[in-house]
Amino acid sequence: MQQLIQQLLAELGEDPGREGLLNTPKRVEKALKFLTSGYDMDVDEVLNDALFTVDYSEMVIVKDIDFYSLCEHHLLPFFGKCHVAYIPRTKVIGLSKIPRLVDIFSRRLQIQERLTSQIADTIREKINPLGVAVVMEATHLCMSMRGVEKQNSFCVTSSMLGGFRDNARTRMEFLELIKLRTAVRASTTGEPVAACTND
Repeated sequence: MQQLIQQLLAELGEDPGREGLLNTPKRVEKALKFLTSGYDMDVDEVLNDALFTVDYSEMVIVKDIDFYSLCEHHLLPFFGKCHVAYIPRTKVIGLSKIPRLVDIFSRRLQIQERLTSQIADTIREKINPLGVAVVMEATHLCMSMRGVEKQNSFCVTSSMLGGFRDNARTRMEFLELIKLRTAVRASTTGEPVAACTND
């Protein structure tokens, strides 16, 4: 990988041998391996010791989870907040495991819509809750640094499954509790909904 990065620097018109760039290939390799470490993480390994049987059927929310990911189209970062909720049927997930689950899927080459779905689908698969909701708000550097160059834009995606999709009151309670910056139109099909806006 370091050899490829040296070649890339040369193609960009730089001198890979100059002082400031001598260790850049090593640093970039280390950074990229960390930013894509989700490929090496196993969901079952992360969650298997933190699924608990409980008699609880009210909403569980973990909000304002910071996440950082790389856009698969330009390899530029997108980052923001993730809000996760579920209504247990018989099992709950240890609270610290939900941010870890977000990391597993965000530390890959991604698009925000798929990332949102993967988190929601995994929770549904692992604990079979009455409902799952995931909302992600992110700034995309591929929009602000290049392309349309809109620095104040952000994108909101949501995936509403089970009770959050079927029950408008439950859905609105969740959105109110996370105090979303912009109204998110809930999907009636269970597919992620994107609402990209400019402030």
